[in-house]
Amino acid sequence: MTFYPFRRPGLLGMFAKVAFLAFLFCAGAGAASAKTSGGPCDILKDAGTPCVAAHSTTRALYADYNGPLYQLRRTDGRTRDIGVVTPGGIADAAAQDAFCTDRTCIIDIIYDQSPQHNDLTIEARGTAGKADYGADAEALPVTLNGHHVYGVRIDRRMGYRDNEATGTARNGEPESMMMVTSAFNVNSGCCFDYGNTEVTNVDTGEGHMDAVYFGTRCKPGATCLGSGPWVAADLENGLYQSADGGNEKSSYRGNTTPFVTAFLKNDGRTFFELRSGDAQKGLLSQIYHGPLPTAKPGYVPMQQEGGIVLGTGGDNSNRDTGLFFEGWMTKGITSRAAEDAVQANIVAAGYGGLQLKH
Repeated sequence: MTFYPFRRPGLLGMFAKVAFLAFLFCAGAGAASAKTSGGPCDILKDAGTPCVAAHSTTRALYADYNGPLYQLRRTDGRTRDIGVVTPGGIADAAAQDAFCTDRTCIIDIIYDQSPQHNDLTIEARGTAGKADYGADAEALPVTLNGHHVYGVRIDRRMGYRDNEATGTARNGEPESMMMVTSAFNVNSGCCFDYGNTEVTNVDTGEGHMDAVYFGTRCKPGATCLGSGPWVAADLENGLYQSADGGNEKSSYRGNTTPFVTAFLKNDGRTFFELRSGDAQKGLLSQIYHGPLPTAKPGYVPMQQEGGIVLGTGGDNSNRDTGLFFEGWMTKGITSRAAEDAVQANIVAAGYGGLQLKH
């Protein structure tokens, strides 16, 4: 762009100078704000909190990602990786349809798109549940801007896990996480989670989990307004919408939309925060920001072990149901600007066409 010098020193010229300086100021302010282009993990990386996990069966979470999103396994034992149609684009659902024609397919692996390669495989036995089954690969058809893709439908005794994850928060380190889920196909069973978990499929005590939860389960003794489903923090042996169960000052009554953005961040030592929104439109709303629970020892500081779970509790409590489309985790506290930019990116992805097959 070429800028021409102001030729007239009169009043018009003065107004032009002011306008030009205002333009420069606004441009500089925009440059300092969170990036809104690319995928969610591009936004987070540019904001200084790169993804250490990035899972989705619907789309790439980086603008240049061109690898597999998930692996299918057919009843005859054959497997196939499903990638993206174009780099940074949506899942190649047509490849899945061709592979699974006249046969039942399950989702065997959900690949991590981040450099950490924290892939999720079907969860093994835990102290609260038998070994899980893989999700029916064709049970959750949806659309992204009108294009056919598939999400992950979690029913009872289904779940995914990585007990050897790298780069994740441990022992009170700060972290943030988000998932796109749905108010459909929820229940009050424990526990539809995505996030940081134990590495042994055993409940090792308060503070050893830090995962975002969505469902209609209300922690005993807590005040849960409305009928849900609610976003909460599963910190092990407790689902928290606020520090110690009290929610009397909140107006949060749950999220009832077909697509829901559920967000949790936790600095590991002093506070945690919950936000949520409609993944099809609008902004994120704050549910809670305040101290970590103190009614039980173990939450201050947190004692995360660094595993990653999807669809169950930390000890493989697998009596829950839920829907999953995409999610990410960071090591470090994300900024409000980055979170809001990610929400805008999710809205722009154009989730729709939710159908539950029975």
